[in-house]
Parts: sequence; structure tokens; C-alpha cells
Amino acid sequence: MPLRIAQVSPLIETVPPECYGGTERIVSYLTEELVRVGLHVTLFASGGSVTAARLVAVSETSLRADAEIKDPLTRNIIEIEEVFKRGEEFDLIHFHDGYVHFPLVRRQLIPTVTTVHGRMDLPDLVPIFQEFRDMPLVSISDNQRTPLPFANWVGTVPHGLPEDLYSFRPDPEDYFVFIGRICQEKRPDRAIELAKRIGMPLKIAAKVDKADEEYFEAQIKPLLNDSSIEFVGEVNEAQKNVLLGGAKALLFPIDWPEPFGLVMIESLACGTPVLAFECGSVPEVLAHGKTAFVVRSMDEAEKALRQIGTLSRQEFEQRFTVERMAQRYLHLYEQLLMDAPAAPEPREASKPTPTAARVGNRVANGNACV
Repeated sequence: MPLRIAQVSPLIETVPPECYGGTERIVSYLTEELVRVGLHVTLFASGGSVTAARLVAVSETSLRADAEIKDPLTRNIIEIEEVFKRGEEFDLIHFHDGYVHFPLVRRQLIPTVTTVHGRMDLPDLVPIFQEFRDMPLVSISDNQRTPLPFANWVGTVPHGLPEDLYSFRPDPEDYFVFIGRICQEKRPDRAIELAKRIGMPLKIAAKVDKADEEYFEAQIKPLLNDSSIEFVGEVNEAQKNVLLGGAKALLFPIDWPEPFGLVMIESLACGTPVLAFECGSVPEVLAHGKTAFVVRSMDEAEKALRQIGTLSRQEFEQRFTVERMAQRYLHLYEQLLMDAPAAPEPREASKPTPTAARVGNRVANGNACV
């Protein structure tokens, strides 16, 4: 009988997201591939999600699209309750939505695993993961684990993409591209400076969260007063395909411990080389000197960009397909199911105590206070 798997997505975006949304995008790719290979998959996600799996829509729309929702945690808790109400329908539950479910997981026997999609170097995370050392966790890069080596890491599974999702472009146009979020840790200011140093146009396709609006207005917007710098804004999958495929290079000049960096492999899928700073997962994802240059300073970056045309535009299929990602998860599922404790044998019914007998009689007579 095929495995029965629940995939539990964050609700902030639909699955797949219409525009920005790395975690929900990966949940979508994984879910569809597991369905394709014959598993029975139930996806818990926001309304508006599209999937070949059975969909349990926990909210009417994505939380990002609902301006009335001020506290997303309320919907997150409802989602977890919906998952465990249906718990006996699953062989294993795969969470992608943080750690709020940990206390409930500990109190039931259904095998679970949680893929951690975010940064792990925040001090507030330490007590949570120390208390819940028994929770099976999957990292999306080995570097992501570094701040919490004591946690119960059961595997590392790099992200993967459908092979036909992006179009390979052997001949680029004359521009660089920056894709992602406008925030300090992504360093769009570095991308702008590098493009100006090289004398190459730059297209910035990026989301501006409310939390980053002040940074955008104060630090980035003044740098856009240049005809060679084009701020495109947030883009969908098709637009991203065109932008990445036509670029001479993706600029990924980050300044934080990036857990994975999905846009790097999206760029490789288009055949577009990447210029990235050596932070977080970058050295694991990119092959320096082959399809990317991994640098440590602006001067190194400038020198590398002047040689970007010497890099190969083919490597994606060898490492980052959705088939490879799904097979790694299937292996982990099987291992977790093998290691899961057996359910306790049902006990033989014992003779009720006098008190229990009296309560039973009251229920039968319709007099119980319940």
C-alpha cells in the first residue's frame, strides 16, 4: 500500500506562491513529485493553493492576501489542530511551518519530521530546540545546522526544481539581475555598486516587506536614480524565468547565514552563472569556478564579474532536480517509519470500579454532568 503522507505548509503564501515564497514553492514541488511517484499525499495549505494531492485549505486565502489578519499565529494553530484531527489517516506528517507543533507532536505516536527552512542563528531559538531535542529535523544545508549542533538532525536535503520549470538560455543579454527581497541581509546595495563598477545594467526583481520599507526608502531608493538600474518589483515564475535566463549573471551578494538560497539553483537551471558572497549555504550550493564565483569582498566580486563569461552554463541537472530531492525525502520517511515506536497493545478491559460503575449508570440514565 502506498505511503500516506501529510505535507504541512506555512499559510502566509499559497502553494505554489503567485510571486515570492521560497518555502511554499518547495512544498509544492515536493508534494507534486510525491504524488507523481504514487504516494497518497494530503497538503495542508492556504485557500487558493493548487495541487494534485488532496488539499485541506485551512484559510480562505493566503494570509498575506488577507489584510484583516493581524496575528498569523492564530491560523497556524488552527492548521496544526486540523492536521492532528486527521492524524490516523497518515503514516507520517511532514511539517514545513516552524516549531509551534512540537508540544503536540511529543504527545502522540504518529511519526513526524520537520524541515527547517529559516535561519537558525537567532538566540531565541536555543531554548526551544534544547527542550525539544527529540524532534526529528531536516536541514536544507549543512551550514544551517551550525548554531544548533545538539538538535536532532536526521538529514540534509537540498532543494530541487522540476527540470522543465526554467528555460535554458545559452546566450545571455547584457545585464545583471538581482532577485529576492529588499532587506539588509540580502545586500541589494552591493549589487547596485557592482553593476555600476562594471558598467553593466542591473534589473532588480524584488519584494519589499513592510518590515523593510524604511530600509528601502532610506538606503535603496536613492540608489535607483540611475538609468542603468531598473527596479522591476516582485515577479512571478514566468517573469523570473525570462529575467534569469537573459541575464549575464545573477548577483547574490548576501551578508547573512543563508539557509539555502533557492534563487541560486533557479539561476543555474536557466544556465545563468552566479556571483555570490561566501556566507551560509553558498559554498555548498555553488561550484566555485565552474558555474559560479564565490567571493569574500567587493574587489574580489568586481574581478570575478569581469570574467563571468568564462563559466559553464550547465550543471543544474546533476545536482538540484526535484526527483533527487524527493528521493532523499522518501529515504528519510522510510528510515523514520522503521525507527518509530510501535503502538501499544490494547489492554484487556478491566472490571470497572464502583465509582466508574456509578458514573456509567448515570450516563445510561441521562443524568451525567458532561
